[in-house]
Amino acid sequence: MFVVIFGRPACPYCVRAKEIAETLKEKREDFNYRYVDIHAEGISKADLEKTVGKPVETVPQIFVDQDHVGGCTEFEAYAKANLELFD
Repeated sequence: MFVVIFGRPACPYCVRAKEIAETLKEKREDFNYRYVDIHAEGISKADLEKTVGKPVETVPQIFVDQDHVGGCTEFEAYAKANLELFD
């Protein structure tokens, strides 16, 4: 499983999403992720909207195996339900 997190510096939800991904990476051999700093990469909200397929108001925007799951709250719920995040 591969997760991509599009986020920005100093965003508490982006930090939390990275923490969740790090925890999963430590616990699971089948998990890896990439964090994309949208400011450093020059990615705009309009660029993200094209990738997500709908308007984007907030970050992070998170994809699991190329499927958009949403933001930090949705990612955490997904991890709890599908990846045994808090065993």
